[in-house]
This record gives sequence, C-alpha cells and structure tokens, in this order.
Amino acid sequence: MAVLALGVLATPAFSQSISLVCRCVDGGVSSNQVKWIKEFVIPTFEAAHPGVTVTLNEFGGSDEALKQQYALDLSVGKGFDVMGFDGFWIPEFASGNLLKPLVDVAGSAVTEWEGWSHISAGIQSIMSYQGKIYGIANGTDVRMIFYRKDILGRAGVPNADSWQPINWQDLADTARIVLRAFPDSAPLQINAGTSMGEATTLQGYYMLLLGTGEEPFMDGKWVVRSQGILDTLNFYKEIYVDNKLGSQRVQLVNDGRDQSFANFRDGKTAMLVEGDWFYRSVTAPGSEFAVENRDEVMGWAKMPAEHPGAGIRGQDYVSASGGTGWVLNPNTAQPALAWELMELMNSKEARDAYMTYQPGIAARDDVPVPNSPFLTETAKALLPLTTSRPNNDDYAKVSEQIQLMTENVVSGAMSPQQAMDAYAAAVTGIVGAENTVDRLK
Repeated sequence: MAVLALGVLATPAFSQSISLVCRCVDGGVSSNQVKWIKEFVIPTFEAAHPGVTVTLNEFGGSDEALKQQYALDLSVGKGFDVMGFDGFWIPEFASGNLLKPLVDVAGSAVTEWEGWSHISAGIQSIMSYQGKIYGIANGTDVRMIFYRKDILGRAGVPNADSWQPINWQDLADTARIVLRAFPDSAPLQINAGTSMGEATTLQGYYMLLLGTGEEPFMDGKWVVRSQGILDTLNFYKEIYVDNKLGSQRVQLVNDGRDQSFANFRDGKTAMLVEGDWFYRSVTAPGSEFAVENRDEVMGWAKMPAEHPGAGIRGQDYVSASGGTGWVLNPNTAQPALAWELMELMNSKEARDAYMTYQPGIAARDDVPVPNSPFLTETAKALLPLTTSRPNNDDYAKVSEQIQLMTENVVSGAMSPQQAMDAYAAAVTGIVGAENTVDRLK
C-alpha cells in the first residue's frame, strides 16, 4: 500500500500510544472526519506501527470552548499529541509561546516531507505565523452568495437561473424585488453582530470591506478609520435598519446563524453569503437545514465589489478564505511518532480517502475533488479572487471589535460614524496607536 512508503516502518514502537483531538463527533459535528480517522487513519497507522495505539478524542463543544481547552492544556504542558486547529488561532497561540513551529517540534523530518511541494505557499500560510509553519492545512474554502433560484424567479427577478449582481446596489435592488413580492420575507443575509462570532467577521464584514478595496490590516497596520469601513457599515444600515431587506433580529439573537440557515431552507431568505461548506454540509441531503431539490433550486453567485473595479486589487468580485488543519503539541513526549501520524493524515492517499467521506477543496494540488461540479466550479472561479485573514496575534481581539462594530449599526444603537469611532478607540487600545492608521486624515 502506498502509504507504507512514508518512512514510518522504520520507527521502533513498543506499546506506545499517540492521541489526537478535533472538534468532531461521530453522528454530530464533522462526523465524516471521525469516520475517516477511525476507518482509514487509525487502522493504516497502527498497521504500519506494530505496538502503537492511536486514540481519537472527539470534542463536541464549540470552537471557542475547544480553543479555551487548548490554551489551558498547553499552558500547563499537557494536551493531546496532534490537535485539530483553526488557522486563525495560530498567531495568538504562537505569540503566547503555546505552539512551536513544526520543525522545532519534530526536526528535519518536517522539512523533508514530500507533501510541501504539493501545497501552495498561500495555503501553507493558513497554518503559519511570521514566516514559520505551525501546522498543515486540510484544505481551504471560498465564500460566495448562495441564492434560491425558485424564490428569485417567483419574485420576478430577471435571469433568476443565472443571477449575478454586478455591484452592491444590484444586490440590494434584488432584495427589494423579493421583499415586494414576499413582504414577510427576509431576502438578504449578510452576517453581523457578536453572536455569530467569526462568521460575522469573515462571511459578513470581510466580504463587504474587500469590495471597497480595503482589508482590516493593511501595510502592517490596523485600519481604524476609512471610507471603506464607513461604506461597509452604511450598507449594513441600508440592509437591516433603513430598508429591512434582511432580518435585524437574526443578527442579534444567540442562535441567529442557525435561524439564518433555517430561513434559507424554508425560502424566507433568498440570498445568503457563506462559505462553500454551506453547500457541502449545511444544506446537504439529510442535514438539519437540507434544501429540498437543492441542485435544482439553489445557485451561487460571486460577491460583487461596491462598484466594478472597486474591490481589493482592483477586482470586480471578491472572496475570502480560511482553513483548518493539524498542529503538533510542543509538549508531546513522542514528537517523531506524532509527526509521522500527521504526515500520514496529510499524504495523498489519506486525503484521497478523505474525499470519499467529505469532498472539499484540498490543500494538496494532487488531490482532485471527485464528482463535485459545485466545488470544482467555485474553486476555479473564486480561488483567484480570494483573500486570507492576516497572520497577526492581535487578530482575534480585533475581530471581536469588528463584530461589535457591526452589531452597533444593525441594532440601531449607533450610526456608522459612531460605530467606527468606537471601533477605532477600542482597537487602538488593543494594539497601540503606533500600530493603527486613520485613512480619513
């Protein structure tokens, strides 16, 4: 079997054990990942390492709860050998000396791994910090507008089967047409508020701000005041406060994200900005929010810039990408064995096997997406347009302020100018004035 050629047979292993953990539960969140680990990874690794036992620890809490558990374990020199990790956590953990670069944990075997030649620098950066690699990404994702062809068609939107807005005004105008046809609907969902956490920052705010040609972190400084921020907040106000083109309530309640999924499933929301996992997981047949006749009634469109050519890098359309992967616990008693497990998990054979459980955009360029025209089409169209979050250790705290800024606007508590001023003060307090820039001066 090809995976036996990874060099793992040379490892002496007598009654050893190795552990891994992820936010995954058999029958629950990331259930397919559990099946892949139990049915492929563990049997393959144990067969190649007689005497070694691999244990999967399934964590069923929230992302934030897992992050807190990691911080607690690592701060006292404990934790599992291999950990599933969100890429945007790495700057915070690395700068806090809770994680180490892979090569510092497992040595030269890391640099000699054949897989690096099949993972682009951009995707490697998802699990990197200050030029050093802390983990291996499973893959990446892209964000877009999902829309209901059937709802747009019944509302009288032209070209409903191949709808593609060319600017923000076009997006809002489409929502107005749907709202006139269905007065009880909430046609447009662009995440906002604190309860949706990072989904507000990346799926909502980023997708708008990139359309103004800006990012939250530019040229080594955090942008605290800018025309792009104001335009983004004014669009939120237009959607949720002035014209009720989306549900203000959904942005503010604790289970708002689930409610937004339910609204799309039930046809109350016709357009929703999300990542590709919305198709491959949230609305997939058999899931809680499965859309009936999904491939007939559901389409996708690129997120337009505020105006054609106004997006980041002068683009007409924008997207944002993140990703999760695996890191090594720097406290592991068996760094070589832990690396060999990670090496196997990210081999072509293992990632090909993973595709049979959960198709997605792979990190490796030699792992195709089988039988998924949607993922093939969206990856081809959106990866050239995408932007990743900054690998900065203040990102997580700034992201919380972004979420609060949007909440202050969509709740009607503040005007866009007031919310931006409050954001500027908060971020300056977090990162220091020398690390900020006011682009309105």
